[in-house]
Order: sequence, then structure tokens, then C-alpha cells
Amino acid sequence: GPGQGVPNASGGNGNLDAIAFLRHMNELVHARYPGAVTVAEESAAWPAVSRPTWLGGLGFTLKWNMGWMHDMLSFIEKDPIHRKYHFGTLTFSLLYAFHENFVLPFSHDEVVHLKKSMLDKMPGDLWAKFANLRLLYAYMYAHPGKKLLFMGGEFGQWEEWKHDYSLQWDLLQWDTHQGIRRFVRELNRIYRESPSLHEVDFRPEGFEWIDFRDVDNSIVSFLRRGKDPGDATVCAFNFTPVGRAGYRLGVPFPGRYREALNSDSVSFGGSGTGNLGAVEAEDRPWMGRPHSVSLPLPPLGALFLRPER
Repeated sequence: GPGQGVPNASGGNGNLDAIAFLRHMNELVHARYPGAVTVAEESAAWPAVSRPTWLGGLGFTLKWNMGWMHDMLSFIEKDPIHRKYHFGTLTFSLLYAFHENFVLPFSHDEVVHLKKSMLDKMPGDLWAKFANLRLLYAYMYAHPGKKLLFMGGEFGQWEEWKHDYSLQWDLLQWDTHQGIRRFVRELNRIYRESPSLHEVDFRPEGFEWIDFRDVDNSIVSFLRRGKDPGDATVCAFNFTPVGRAGYRLGVPFPGRYREALNSDSVSFGGSGTGNLGAVEAEDRPWMGRPHSVSLPLPPLGALFLRPER
């Protein structure tokens, strides 16, 4: 925050000059350069960092969500057998996800100073490390908030980032690393083409839990919605290496659901557990919704399903 811990004349503990400076800077930038983006990295829980100055905010366009980043990494780094005891770490972010215009950052700071590279943070053997990383990236892309991934993370660099060395481009001779790069490219394509994944990031209407209570299986599912209420993406995540046959999910509409993304697809380096491209919703109410689908959920896998309109 702007100078926390310094008592000021109005009874608070912010640096009034610093606050005035940041507000003035953001007002000038946004007035003179429409479309410009200003982003704050802030870890003191200062309120309204990304709210307009005329509402008492600091006026930044976006704010890094450091809480989500810490919680998510601490959750995904755990052996899958222990994840069910830490499920609150995974779901807690939705209690404050709409307080600011958040960015979900896996930045340079997370892959230096012996914190290990993104791939090397993941638990398990070689296959599981790549599967966990795809699962983590899929969760980031589905979760409300803009996305930030630091260079090297998109192809699974093994070493930490070093500012005086090149990235480990030679790793792309291996299909495992090509697989994660293909996966990130596919995530970017789907994200761009799916209004429900990016249109309503900063308001609660863009997100609905389907189920966050299946802690024992470490499975979580939710809906993302765009401005058009009929536009939805069903997102399901299995945080254990145990595939689930016939897993039932409540869905909002009848009809067919197309598999828009499967992080376990063979082309990404997965085991190929899937739904043959589509699944038909049944008129069987489930999880408080009028319809449901029965799916094979892949091990350490993420599925995005899209209703066929």
C-alpha cells in the first residue's frame, strides 16, 4: 500500500501525498491515453486499488492477485493425496475475487531465488509434473481474472529464470515440452474465442460454482458466463491422478455439450481419457441444476465443456 504504517492528519495510516500522486498519475494516463493499462502489485490489502478515483479508489486498471498466486502454488505443490486437506486454499479466492480487477500472476518472482521453475514445483514423476502443470494453467484460464504467465513457463523450462542466460529453448526437441507449449497455445485460442471466459471477469455474474464440496475426490467444478446468459463454459478439474468414470455434473441447459478442452489429450502429452468430443445432457437434476452430464474425468485433468447452441 502507499506508505502504510505512517499516521496521517486525517487519522489513517496512509501517505496522503503518495495516494494523491498515484491517483493523479492514473487520472492523467487514462485521460490522455485511452486504452492504456496501469497495473499495481500490492500485498498490503490496501482497498480499492483498481477502483476509479472518483469512487475513492487509486485508479489502477488492474491489480495483481498475490493471494491467489500464493494459495494456488501452495495447493498444487502438495502431493495429490494431501490436497483434500487443503481444499479451502483452492476455493478461498472466490470470496474476494471481485473486490478488485485482478490479474492472476505467475510472474518472474515465482521462478527465481530457489523457488524452482513452474514445472519443477509440481509434485510426482515426470508424467505427473506435466499433467499438474497443464491442470494448473487450465484452472488459471478458467478462474475469474486476467492471466499473466512468465516466459519459459509456457514450455516447461526446468531451470529457474536467470536474467543473464537465454531460455532453455533446446527443451523443445522433447515432445513433453512441445505438448505443454501446444496446450498453452490452445488455452489462448479458446480463451480468446470464448466470451464466457473473459467478458465478465470482475463481477460475480460471470462465475457460478457447480460443486466445491467433493473434497474427498479433490474435484471442483464451476460455470463461467458471458454477457449473453446463454453463453456458458462448464469447467471441471480433477486434482488427483485417479481418473473417474461416469462422474456426474449439474449443467444449466439441455442438449449436447462439446468438449472444448481436455488437458489430458494425447496431443498435449496426456493419457487420452476423454468424452469422444461431446456428451448429451440428461433430464436428471443434479447439484441443484435441472440437467446433468455423466463424464469420464481424466487423471490430473481439466475439462471445458460448451453447450451446442
